[in-house]
Amino acid sequence: MTDYTRYSRQMLFSPIGKEGQKRLNNSRVLIVGMGALGTALANHFVRAGIGFVRFVDRDYVEKSNLQRQMLFDEDDVKAALPKAIAAKNKLSKINSEIVIDAIVADASVANIDQLMDDIDIVVDGTDNFQTRFLLNDACYKKGIPFVYGGAVSARGMSAIFVPNETPCLRCFITSSDQGGQTCDTIGVISPIVDIVASFQAVEAIKYLVGDKKNQRKNLQTIDIWNNYHYEMKFTAPRKDCPTCQQKQYPALNLAQKDIITVLCGRETVQIRASESFDLQLWADRLQQIGTVQKTPFLVKVELPEGERLVLFPDGRVLVQGTEDQVRAKTLYARYIGL
Repeated sequence: MTDYTRYSRQMLFSPIGKEGQKRLNNSRVLIVGMGALGTALANHFVRAGIGFVRFVDRDYVEKSNLQRQMLFDEDDVKAALPKAIAAKNKLSKINSEIVIDAIVADASVANIDQLMDDIDIVVDGTDNFQTRFLLNDACYKKGIPFVYGGAVSARGMSAIFVPNETPCLRCFITSSDQGGQTCDTIGVISPIVDIVASFQAVEAIKYLVGDKKNQRKNLQTIDIWNNYHYEMKFTAPRKDCPTCQQKQYPALNLAQKDIITVLCGRETVQIRASESFDLQLWADRLQQIGTVQKTPFLVKVELPEGERLVLFPDGRVLVQGTEDQVRAKTLYARYIGL
């Protein structure tokens, strides 16, 4: 039986009240990614009393995470704990009355249906647009709201996309718009993460308590260092949008085997991007990461982790030094960011 005393201050907030709190206690949320955004989101949801919180993450805790990923500590680093497990360990001590379902996996075409089973809303804690488009397409196919968020440097973006009510993420952002700027290439400061996650969390809570009147209907962009704030109001969906209008859901139709391939006997994983690479541009970008070698045919960079990335003009990337597809995808997202 739920002890509502822990939510007393939240229930005094009239848009939630006791009925809204009951709705939260009966709600089921999926967070994809348990890094900077994901840990802040999970902290909000667990403390708010959302009854079932599922999160999925493929990575483990590293020392560089501690600057901004609020649920982790040095003991998690020493133990090399998966982020999902470390997060559950902390969150279970914060609220033992709810169900926390922590999954160590890579969200993909193969498992996205299972991850979204019986979920009311999906919240973005990812670090790459490949996964965001997967979530966007899966949500619109299933008719489940998708709360988008991203943070890098001192900049952040957020929005809630609701099938049959708003445009979708693809109406605003296409894969060709992105690339190269990730936390591992240009950095990130912790306050922007907390701000973006808070914007995401409040929109999710508004939706779950049924306050559609106050749901934000724009794509918000902020830069807290240069004091910039811009809101792009929702208009009619793009008529040629392959997701919310044409219902083709391209991310769901892209076979995983065509994106990622383990090259037999070479300790190498090949990942194919959707766009071609400008080799000079990427050589310049990756220079600050490690030793870069550029030829007319490829760019190679030695990573601090010990592996190597080799980029080809046709959009292929070789992750050398591993045959682990999850590890390769993590490094790809970290440094390429597509």
